[in-house]
Amino acid sequence: MPDFEPGVAGEQDPVPYGGPLGPTPAEPIRVLVVDDHALFRRGLEIVLAQEEDIQVIGEAGDGAEAVEKAADLLPDIVLMDVRMPRRGGIEACTSIKEVAPSAKIIMLTISDEEADLYEAIKAGATGYLLKEISTDEVATAIRAVADGQSQISPSMASKLLTEFKSMIQRTDERRLLPAPKLTDRELEVLKLVATGMNNRDIAKELFISENTVKNHVRNILEKLQLHSRMEAVVYAMREKILEIR
Repeated sequence: MPDFEPGVAGEQDPVPYGGPLGPTPAEPIRVLVVDDHALFRRGLEIVLAQEEDIQVIGEAGDGAEAVEKAADLLPDIVLMDVRMPRRGGIEACTSIKEVAPSAKIIMLTISDEEADLYEAIKAGATGYLLKEISTDEVATAIRAVADGQSQISPSMASKLLTEFKSMIQRTDERRLLPAPKLTDRELEVLKLVATGMNNRDIAKELFISENTVKNHVRNILEKLQLHSRMEAVVYAMREKILEIR
C-alpha cells in the first residue's frame, strides 16, 4: 500500500498557477515605430527584436500613417520622430491618443529644442528622447514608459531646469510691475498657443493669416517681456490670464 503525506486521503499536489506548465508569461510590450527614414526604422526593429519582452508590431513613415496604424494595431507604445513629412510627430500625438487612448507615446528625435519638448508633452507624449542615446537605453525607456513612468533625455531635462530657473528670476524682477494688458485677439492667440497649436493651426482656427499669427505671438512675447512660447504659457497660467486643465 502506498504511503500518503498527512492530510486528506489521496490528496494531490496543487497545480502551479497558470496550469501544468507554470506561470503564464507576461505579454510583450507592443511597439509601433514611426520615422520617415526606412533604414532607421529597420535598425530599431532589428535591435528591439533582441528583447524578449518587446515586440515591434508595425511601422509608419509619417504622422498621418502613424494615426492609421495606431487605430488598427492599438500598440502599447508608439516610438515616433518629431519632424516628418505630411504630418509631424507632435501633430500626430493628439490624434493617436484619440484613436488609441491606451497607447503611450515616446518621441525619439534629433530635435533638442525646448519648444518641441514642451509641445510634445502638451500633445500627450510621455517620453522625449534624443537619437544620441544607445540602443539599450531605448529598450529601457520603452519598459519604463510602459510601466507608467515618464522619460526625458538628461540634456533636455537640464535645459528645462535652466529655462525654468531663468523664468523664475525674470518673474521676480518683474513682480512689482503691473501686468501688461493684452488685446482680446492676443488673448485668443495665447490660449491656442497654450493648447500646443502651431501657427498654421492657429491661423485656421481664427480665420487669419499665418503671418498675422506670428505678429501676434511676437507682440505677446514683447509685452510680457518673455523669450519663448513656453514662457508665455507658464506666465499666463501663473497670472491666471488663462488656466490649462
